[in-house]
Order: sequence, then C-alpha cells, then structure tokens
Amino acid sequence: MRAASVNPIDWKILSGAMSGGQRLAGTGYLGSDAAGVVDEVGEGVSGVSVGDEVFGRGQNTQAEGAVLNAWAVKPSSIDWAVAAAAGVTGETSERGLRLLDVKSGETIFIDGGAGGVGAVGVQMAVARGARVIASSSEANHGYLREIGAIPVLYGEGVGGRVRAAAGGQVDAVFDVAGKTPVEELVSLVSEPSQVVSIANFAAGQAGARVTGGGAESRPMEALAEVGELLAENKLVIKVQTFPFDRAAEAYRISQDGHVRGKLVLIP
Repeated sequence: MRAASVNPIDWKILSGAMSGGQRLAGTGYLGSDAAGVVDEVGEGVSGVSVGDEVFGRGQNTQAEGAVLNAWAVKPSSIDWAVAAAAGVTGETSERGLRLLDVKSGETIFIDGGAGGVGAVGVQMAVARGARVIASSSEANHGYLREIGAIPVLYGEGVGGRVRAAAGGQVDAVFDVAGKTPVEELVSLVSEPSQVVSIANFAAGQAGARVTGGGAESRPMEALAEVGELLAENKLVIKVQTFPFDRAAEAYRISQDGHVRGKLVLIP
C-alpha cells in the first residue's frame, strides 16, 4: 500500500458515532480506499496481475498492506496520493449522479462542493456536460470556479441563492454535506426524488432519496470511469498528505470540516 485516504467514516468510527441508526463496529484498523502495487491476486480474480499499480476501495486500508474488493488501474500520470483519494469519492459521486440520471445540458446543485466527494462530483457532472452550482464557504469559491462550478455561499438562505444562480429550479440536487434542511433542497426541484443525499439519513421523510451504497453501488464500473477522467486530466483532486504517525491530526482536520479536497496518509 502506497497511500490511503481519510474519510469522515474514520473519525466517526473513532468517536463511536452512529450511522443509519447502527453503531459502527471498531476493527482496530481504519480506511476505506487506497492505492498501491498488487502483491497477491485472490482466487477467481481476473483482469489484474501481481505488480500492477491500482487504486480502489476496500476495508482497513490504512495499513502496510490491504485487500481491495474493487479497483482500477492507476494512470501513470497520477501520483499515489491522488489515486488513493479517488476510491470512495469516485464511487460515491458516480452513484449519486447515476441515481439522479444527470444528463448533458441539465443543471445540478451539489450542496457541499469543495470537499472530497463534492469536488469529485462537481467535476464528474461537468464531464457529463451538466451545469453545476455548488455551495461552499466564501474562501472556497475560487476553487469551485477552477473545477467548473458556479459557487454559492452555503448556510441559511442557500436555496434562494441557488435559484438566483440557476434562474429558477434545478434538475437535480446531490447533498453531500447534510447541513441544509431537506425541505429547502426539495423546494429546488420538481420532484422530491430528484434530491439524493449521502449525509442526511432523515431525508427520506421529505421524499428525497438516501444512498449509502450496497446494492446501488457498481464500484468496478465507477472506478474505471474515474481512472479515465484522471488520465484525461478531466478530474483533479487536491490532496493534503500526512505520514502515518500524524494520522490523528488528519482525523481532527476531517472532523472539523471545511476540508478542500482530500486528506491522505502516506506510510
């Protein structure tokens, strides 16, 4: 393993937080995605060989070695930290955009556009030909413009700012932050089901959809798409790296929020 990213689930496990009403089980190891060199191939696995450079999703990846259960070839032009940051963010973004059926020419609002999933979601939507409006703090508005989004200030009144930027309603809302009242997000679309949240488990009460993966995921296809976008420079992921012995610092930064891009651990 050459690099593993930090995701919010890591500090939630450490803090004993709840996910979907279920306590998160401690494993002794953290990490959901990584990048590295294949040193062993599981029985029945094809399309990958020992020595291949890959990135993807797995469990307990913040370690010297890890097992990936979904992967793609790492583009040679991409460094290890960026590749490690693409697993969870890429699969989650692909899933959200697919569930929303985002098409070229449509307008999507991504609530929380400067963080890991949000920034990748912005760029994947732009690559599909969509117009993207994204919320963040004012300090991140320049970054959102760099990656192709129309920035709006997050927080109270964000719905009105989105309407002003869009000239009315939008076609879809991807909620990656879970901070805006779901009723306000639903008011931005013609049908509540055109709001998909990965962060507000109560969003379904207002008719929105909540996704946490499972049967809705198609990680191999998602990671293949992400690999192509990385290779074509249509997806750029900002990373901040930490050695393993500073992992606790990375978790604290993640928990504090307002991270631009991704935090990555390097062994």
